[in-house]
Amino acid sequence: MMSKDVTKTNDEQHTKLTKRERHSAILRYMVMGVNNFNYETQQGPSIVWAFSKVLRKIYPKDDEYVQALDNHFKYFNTTTTMANIILGATLAMEEKDGIKSKDAVQSLKTSLMGPFAGIGDTLIWVLLPTIMGSIAGYMALQGNPTGAIAWILVDILLFWIRIKLFDLGYDSGVKLVTTLGDRLSVFTEASSVMGLTVVGALVATAVKVYTPLKFMTGKVSLGIQTGVLDKIMPALLPAAVAYMVYALLGSKKWTPTRVIVLLLVLSLLGAFTGVLGVAK
Repeated sequence: MMSKDVTKTNDEQHTKLTKRERHSAILRYMVMGVNNFNYETQQGPSIVWAFSKVLRKIYPKDDEYVQALDNHFKYFNTTTTMANIILGATLAMEEKDGIKSKDAVQSLKTSLMGPFAGIGDTLIWVLLPTIMGSIAGYMALQGNPTGAIAWILVDILLFWIRIKLFDLGYDSGVKLVTTLGDRLSVFTEASSVMGLTVVGALVATAVKVYTPLKFMTGKVSLGIQTGVLDKIMPALLPAAVAYMVYALLGSKKWTPTRVIVLLLVLSLLGAFTGVLGVAK
């Protein structure tokens, strides 16, 4: 049974989570971070499953609890190790300000998941396996089990680091909310701007749409992509596709699955007719 250390501040009821409850939540995420994964919201369901118990304590009212769960069901994807910092901060924000922090929580997750993924992927998925794999592989060829043992010790160290990263995020989140106080709306707006900037950058770099069509008249040849569209605005076609997707998702008739199928059909038709080509 969860303990209920409850204090009242400004006529509102605030629930204080114990350290054991917080660590239990992040351990649940560490187990299911990429196991409860889908291509629509990525790690969203994992966060909901991991934080369902602590959020139930923070939000005893059913309607607020449902709002909080729905908020965490939204798209989230970053390196699972670095996610601990973000989730620690958002949990602290919800613990301090309750449902009022809903928008700030989502903005913070959106704005940090991209930069933190770049750091985490580089350190955790590239440098660490490359270095440790080379050392362990060389030792294994020599018949030395030290490399395998070193891998196990590194995993144990990484497990401890992930817990500490969560604590760091939680402590930072508490200080953040305490410092901002009534200015939480300012933070929400700033985080939203950062989140939109990250999303905008992803559209220009990750969405690849290119047309090889050329305008021909006599001996004059003008590439539609390089000679017209890129002159108007670089990444104009990716921006148009992103706008189309957002517009369709805003319609009740279109689900994410239908949008994905539509994009596949348009891509195949575009490649078959020559309207679309390999993005450069």
